[in-house]
Amino acid sequence: MSPKEKASDRKIVCRNKRARFDYQIGEIYEAGLVLTGTEVKSLRQGRANLSDSYARVMDGEVWMFNSHISPYPFGHQDNHDPDRRRKLLLHKREIRKLFGHTQEKGMSLIPLAIYFSGGRAKVELGLARGKQSFDKRQVIKKRMADRDMARALRRGHEEG
Repeated sequence: MSPKEKASDRKIVCRNKRARFDYQIGEIYEAGLVLTGTEVKSLRQGRANLSDSYARVMDGEVWMFNSHISPYPFGHQDNHDPDRRRKLLLHKREIRKLFGHTQEKGMSLIPLAIYFSGGRAKVELGLARGKQSFDKRQVIKKRMADRDMARALRRGHEEG
């Protein structure tokens, strides 16, 4: 299967929109997600939130913290804890590599998106370095300049 086919097979549940603004994303990894039955049903309904979530390597395993998957409305007493930590599935060599990178000053693992690929829940993890407030201001200035330029071009086409 080519990368294009693989990307089109994805059904994105949620994105961490704030991550690309707050962090410079380096390498991106795809990890499996260990879930309970009601969590999968809730994800299929799109009831998840990744803001403020992060991942950490502990005892040779990768765990995701602060991700919120809302309780399944029809789950009753078998429902899951919405804010529990969740185990991520990666190859051993990837975990060792991530552990080495996260030991560097300023590097962290940030979940960028949760999606279904081939019927399985996956997390897109980014190896990230926090941006300074100066960098964030530059991004805002560039966005505003692009918006003003697009607006001026539209006005020019409307008059002509």
